[in-house]
Amino acid sequence: MSETTNVAIACQGGGSHTAFTAGVLEELLRECDWDEEFELVGISGTSGGAFNALAVWYGLVTEGPDRAADLVTSIWDDLAADEYGDRLLNSWLTSLNRLGDSGWPLPRISPYQVPGKEIGKERIREVLETHIDFDAIPVFCRHETPELVVGTVNVNAGVFETFVDEDVTVEAVLASAAVPNVFEAVEIHGHYHWDGLFSQNPPVRDMMHQPPERKPEELWIIQINPQELEGEPTTLEEIADRRNELSGNISLNQELGFVEQINEWVAEGKLPTEEFAQTEIHRIEMGRDYHCSTKLDRDPEFIAELMDLGRSQCGAFLDER
Repeated sequence: MSETTNVAIACQGGGSHTAFTAGVLEELLRECDWDEEFELVGISGTSGGAFNALAVWYGLVTEGPDRAADLVTSIWDDLAADEYGDRLLNSWLTSLNRLGDSGWPLPRISPYQVPGKEIGKERIREVLETHIDFDAIPVFCRHETPELVVGTVNVNAGVFETFVDEDVTVEAVLASAAVPNVFEAVEIHGHYHWDGLFSQNPPVRDMMHQPPERKPEELWIIQINPQELEGEPTTLEEIADRRNELSGNISLNQELGFVEQINEWVAEGKLPTEEFAQTEIHRIEMGRDYHCSTKLDRDPEFIAELMDLGRSQCGAFLDER
């Protein structure tokens, strides 16, 4: 085992709720000793989690942990709805989404029926390209840098598809966040891609397939959707909310089941320790319930609240260690 602990971080998707993840990551980057205690060997993300994973990776490989911490918060500052018109639109969309979950008979419109450019997607592209030089990503992909993984689903092939390291383009990140009822699919290499929430949320297995000296000894999951629920959902809103949470966790638990199976086989001596290693799984959870309609909410105060919660939950996680 190396002197430092090899760590992989997986960032679950969940729209605006992944501002919580940004707060967690900022705290991890500023408070952990990434020179003597930990080495980041991989970071993955889906949907909003992909924004965070990309920002952390790019900041680390270009300048280091402090730059990565600044970058992940700057991206969310820019994504927040801070202008008057944007705030009105944000409030309208959030309210409309909540009404739909309440059972109101609202008209349903395909994103392909909306005239003009996809304003939301173009806004995300502009923010990402302001902070990230995507042309430079292949230059920084070296053996000693962390692996970067972004999760999507290939609509045409009907399979999960991840983009790794130099294959992470702005189109791949936009595809990972392309919610089908909000955004048009993103075409990459002749195939159309949707939001990675349908697939590996977040990707884990890709980060396990590394050389022996780079295999993760610990996997830190930043989890948006609560795993457990007390009581029974009875109203249409409660049922819709819980279904949303469960659908977001199914793929995560499948990914973690793969890691747990490897751990078991290593412990039983069925796999050679020269090629396989046991990986401890740790979760950093929100610990607070928000209605699923707020996953579209980019109100600056709400984003700041989520980031503060992330810092607090990360502090508790580090204290427990």
